Amino acid sequence: MITDTDRKHLRRCVELAQIALEKGDDPFGSVLVSAEGEVLFEDHNHVASGDHTQHPEFAIARWAAENMTPEERSKAIVYTSGEHCPMCAAAHGWVGLGRIVYASSSEQLAEWMSEMGVDPSPVRNLPIEDVLRDAVVDGPVPDLAEQVRELHREFHGK
Repeated sequence: MITDTDRKHLRRCVELAQIALEKGDDPFGSVLVSAEGEVLFEDHNHVASGDHTQHPEFAIARWAAENMTPEERSKAIVYTSGEHCPMCAAAHGWVGLGRIVYASSSEQLAEWMSEMGVDPSPVRNLPIEDVLRDAVVDGPVPDLAEQVRELHREFHGK
């Protein structure tokens, strides 16, 4: 179930995705929140450099592994504008992060890319639950997903 607090953090993720877009990058943004509700880390996509591993969810996993105990990681929540790709889902699982909440799903993203005539990613779009065992996942959120869709339309319309 998506709460008002979830929506607040997801809106920040969409803002971060907008920042990525303004910097010429694919529009994705993510936020890591502690069990106490403190924003610990946030980032946006940095793949325009050519390094397609520079996803914000992957950066969150690295940051969490270096700065949090396993118990803190397991209780933290990762918010993201778009559902984790398999690489990011695996990183999330390997460091033992908790719940994932996303605004738009990987299935939606694949549909949008197809509608826009964008070639599919070299990595399959898989639901997080197909990558991680026992994942606690919530999303998508329709009104925020529509905002994410518009960001992708703008990015691919350039």
